[in-house]
Amino acid sequence: MRPLVVLTVLALVLVVQSAPAAGASPSGLAPYGWPVKPFDAPHPVRGGFGDPRTVFEGPPTPVTLMSGSGSFQFHFGIDIAAPDGTSVYPVESGTVASVSGQWIQVASVDRSFQYWHIIPAVSVGEHVDVDSTVLGHILPGAGHVHLTELDDGHPFNPLAPGHLEPYADHATPRVASIEFRPTVTGPDLMPELLRGRVEMIASAYELPSPRVPGDWRDLPVTPAVVEWRIDSARTGRVVVPEHVVYDVRQNLPSNNDFWQVYARGTHQNMSVFAAHYSYMQPGVYLFRLSPGGFDTRVLGDDVYELVVTAIDIRGNESSLSQRFSVHNQPGIVGV
Repeated sequence: MRPLVVLTVLALVLVVQSAPAAGASPSGLAPYGWPVKPFDAPHPVRGGFGDPRTVFEGPPTPVTLMSGSGSFQFHFGIDIAAPDGTSVYPVESGTVASVSGQWIQVASVDRSFQYWHIIPAVSVGEHVDVDSTVLGHILPGAGHVHLTELDDGHPFNPLAPGHLEPYADHATPRVASIEFRPTVTGPDLMPELLRGRVEMIASAYELPSPRVPGDWRDLPVTPAVVEWRIDSARTGRVVVPEHVVYDVRQNLPSNNDFWQVYARGTHQNMSVFAAHYSYMQPGVYLFRLSPGGFDTRVLGDDVYELVVTAIDIRGNESSLSQRFSVHNQPGIVGV
């Protein structure tokens, strides 16, 4: 396992645990450019806002994945891919408020920015100029700079329109699968016969655009929004209206709700399992559509379509439907 990776993940966890609760972005803030050259062109983003950050204490086994303890957080910024040693610049002019071993914070007039995984080249109290002052250089082995935007002290999505510009996303997020479980850690249920309360879980992801080079190529990030509804399979009529279960277009959920948003089985790209580092292994993002379970008894015994939609920060979207049958009467259908 790479020491830099372990220290980086643990450091991020400590900062996220002390981060303020989610809030709204102040209005009227001007957009800003990228912290690496060229400042006026999109760069690959290999880690998204709200992505799961998972450090499991146990070994890489199904038991650890489904019930193991560890540190579990929402990613409170974005990871911009760039070669080791790349110069990092402020996206807005301001004053250096904090300097740590591998990150700094710059306070501007209405917001602050954190730059992670760099060797700092500035000191606390120093004035820095946008696109001019070198804040530091990307650490050996990091391959990216993590950018956090704090609006009114709260993490805000840097990729939201009117923030980090220019940014273009031409990829379409995908809902990969839909499953039903008796409990959030239980086995899969057959959709041909559901009864009582069931957990509805969807796997959703997006591949970054522009494409990330190197070892992180084709590793997924989360969409910005996940929502669902239930239609009648017979008539197509909506019987359960749209529910939004995940929305990081602006702010983050509380870290206390991590396992309410994500279902067990979720883990990040190149996830950490005790002393094992899952090098080049993709993450899995499972969303709980109805935390605590959906009561099928609110529906009549019939056939339905569960429709799940994933939407990215630029509005690209796709959906997947899963047909299921509800039978809450005693016995088995057809007998």
